[in-house]
Amino acid sequence: MGQGAKSPPDHVPRPEEKVIMRHEKLVRDLIPQIIEENGHEAVIKTLEDEEYLMALKEKLREEVEEYIESEDVEELADIMEVIHAFLEFHTLSYSEVENVRQKKLEERGGFSGKIFLIETSEG
Repeated sequence: MGQGAKSPPDHVPRPEEKVIMRHEKLVRDLIPQIIEENGHEAVIKTLEDEEYLMALKEKLREEVEEYIESEDVEELADIMEVIHAFLEFHTLSYSEVENVRQKKLEERGGFSGKIFLIETSEG
């Protein structure tokens, strides 16, 4: 090969070959339908409760990281959707959690003061 020439890839998929992408993550309920409407195949499974709770925790981490990177309102909405899923899983109402939030706000305040604790000392 001459200077600057690239070697051919080890494998070039033929048009009739399937390209498989592994995701292995919790997705919104309509995502498999959307994938299939776009002419692709979705392989899914329904999780047992313990697996679902672990997947929800991982989804929350994913969505928070995405928000931190983008600061996009769409990511905040995704975080809220995961929180709603946690509420449903634990059979809690939004108002129950809101009451706890309000109580903590009254007792400890919120974050609107932008207070950043640097250090504490005894005495």
